[in-house]
Amino acid sequence: MNPPTSPSAEIPVPTVMETGGLGGHPRGLTTLFFTEMWERFSYYGMRALLILFMVKTAAEGGLGFDTKKSAAIYGTYTMSVYLLSILGGFIADNFIGARRAVLIGGIVIATGHFSMAFNSEVTFFAGLVLITIGTGLLKPNISTMVGSLYSPADQRRDAGFSIFYMGINLGAFASPLVTGWLAQSDAWKNQLAAWGLNPLHSWHWGFAAAGVGMTFGLLNYLLQRQRLAHVGHAPAAGARPWGRLGLVALGSLALIAAMKASDDHPALVYVLFALQIAAIAFFAFKPNPDSKRIAAILVFFFAAEIFWAIFEQAGSTLTLFADQLTRNEFFGHAFPSSWWQSVNSVWVILLAPVFAFLWIKLGSKQPSSPVKFALGLLFVALSFVLMVPAAKLTAEGKVGPMWLVALYFLQTVGEMLLSPVGLSTMTKLAPPRLLGMVMGIWFLAAALGNKLAGVLAGEFQATDANVLATFFWHQALAVGACTLVLFALAPWVKKLMGGVH
Repeated sequence: MNPPTSPSAEIPVPTVMETGGLGGHPRGLTTLFFTEMWERFSYYGMRALLILFMVKTAAEGGLGFDTKKSAAIYGTYTMSVYLLSILGGFIADNFIGARRAVLIGGIVIATGHFSMAFNSEVTFFAGLVLITIGTGLLKPNISTMVGSLYSPADQRRDAGFSIFYMGINLGAFASPLVTGWLAQSDAWKNQLAAWGLNPLHSWHWGFAAAGVGMTFGLLNYLLQRQRLAHVGHAPAAGARPWGRLGLVALGSLALIAAMKASDDHPALVYVLFALQIAAIAFFAFKPNPDSKRIAAILVFFFAAEIFWAIFEQAGSTLTLFADQLTRNEFFGHAFPSSWWQSVNSVWVILLAPVFAFLWIKLGSKQPSSPVKFALGLLFVALSFVLMVPAAKLTAEGKVGPMWLVALYFLQTVGEMLLSPVGLSTMTKLAPPRLLGMVMGIWFLAAALGNKLAGVLAGEFQATDANVLATFFWHQALAVGACTLVLFALAPWVKKLMGGVH
């Protein structure tokens, strides 16, 4: 799961250390913990069902789209969620404040989920649009408020973000178990039939459950709002940058439209990569130290984009593999295929303390940021190497669940090496006057990686084991090549970083 964003350096910070909350932390942390937990419950609960609902036939209660169209929609949706976070942060910083942005965003998200509870293609797409807009408002600004609970010198700050990150993963773990059971289990479908309701509409009960989760988050946020009265204020009265708002909005929508066009014109993806490489070279060979650091940031951007393009196929390629080609049984008990979306969170909860201990133990001997990024790419490449024999075995029938358990382990190791390290590195490399822009770049890497994940997932097919094995192998080779290049460039990137480890 993606970690929370780093707070802006210009956020007002408390002058008195508050210790009235859980574990001696500010009381507002508990409020934000549960609000974010329920918001992530709603997001990942719906995401676990999204591509499955689109590819299922009408006779199975779905929309009956083919895999390519479904993956393209999925990629555009997940890309837009991250991309609009830049716009949502701008609106909060310059117009309404983080506290109000979180409230409005949560209301819009809940409305979107409840729209998807109706059996209509129109309300389905309206729901996706609403969730995208609402998440863009909520996601960056709730993390900003976590940071504003602490002063920069407060030693509890990192621990506070770690607690907050655990809320993300608790929500992401629990939600597919709930929404997946409602959408896919025979027990719930039989119960609906017993009540005289259409069991084919079970998918919409899952979408509605995601909305209920967001509603719980909103109730928690409103009932405990006094704990946050000192943070997330709107900017002081005065002129508002309406012109810049228009430019940010138009830029975001233009990029979404351009990447949407890549569904029909894949060459646009290669143009995008070429532009990124050109930008790295442009900044790297400038004498200004800040320019060289921008070049290093763009190298990390490129690597993160490739990483997310594989990792974020969890909700598309790997969900389809789990649904169509995996024996979804545990000690003889069948479970819905959407439950696989909880496995990454389990590994995060288990591995996060291990990596925290490892980095402390290694101290100054730990690998540099470029090497950690390269290792992150290596592990995600190995996860798809693992799927090559798994794909070949599908020629004999469905494969056992341990293939996906091992895959998610490898991908989570990669996530621990790249995602939190990348967030920390961005904040250290960014020139102070460009911190907001650099954090926007980090969001953009996730956005474009999510879209590329959807493009790649469109080539998934479950009917030919050899073609499927080639599908995984080609992606593993491509990421493996990027890994080797990044390992080779690591000394050069370290030099660009100008002493930042």
